[in-house]
Amino acid sequence: MKDLDSLAHLIRPAAGAPAGALVLFHGRGTSEHDLYPLIDVLDPEHRLVGGAPRGPLVLPPGGAHWYVVRDIGYPDHETFTAAYDRAAAWLDAFSAETGVPPEQTVIGGFSQGAVMSWALGLGRGRPRPAGIIALSGFIPTVGGFGLDLTPPLPPIGIGHGTDDPIISVDWGRQAKERMESAGGGVLYRESPMPHSVDPTFLAELRPWLVSTIDSSASASQSRS
Repeated sequence: MKDLDSLAHLIRPAAGAPAGALVLFHGRGTSEHDLYPLIDVLDPEHRLVGGAPRGPLVLPPGGAHWYVVRDIGYPDHETFTAAYDRAAAWLDAFSAETGVPPEQTVIGGFSQGAVMSWALGLGRGRPRPAGIIALSGFIPTVGGFGLDLTPPLPPIGIGHGTDDPIISVDWGRQAKERMESAGGGVLYRESPMPHSVDPTFLAELRPWLVSTIDSSASASQSRS
């Protein structure tokens, strides 16, 4: 429990024995409360245990952050690495506390939270999640940090606004191309929106999430 409390967080219990887990990472300058309601939106039947941790930094203009922003696409090395290590330890503790293994956990996020989801889901040495949801983010480039794109990749859902002035839709397109080139299955949607979450894409993600979790459970049973 100690490592789980290393980051402030919210937990949404499953209605019964969880079929899997869903962890959502918030964007820049908000908190764990920002994406927490989306757990119910994406999993209205409460089949999954949900988690929403808070970024470790408090920076201007306020709210919680995962890392210092310098150049889009290239997070600050020191703060990103520290946040990555803390979030990875938190995910490990979340798995131990809930009893849901990483391979039955979908991780996702918005903006900075999407960046952390790419890193935690595909970072070298990290366990593969059941799936990754990346909303209005980018795959990070950080010195000393690399992705493991060895197939098979987990299912991936990417959503991005075509009118996003903060993180251009080009970053979403680049992520799609990179994952598909590595053999990954990608559900990709562009929406005529600024830097925000498209509710219609969330509706598409609901059946995707069910399928992703059920497929991961079947794969785990076949391996055991």
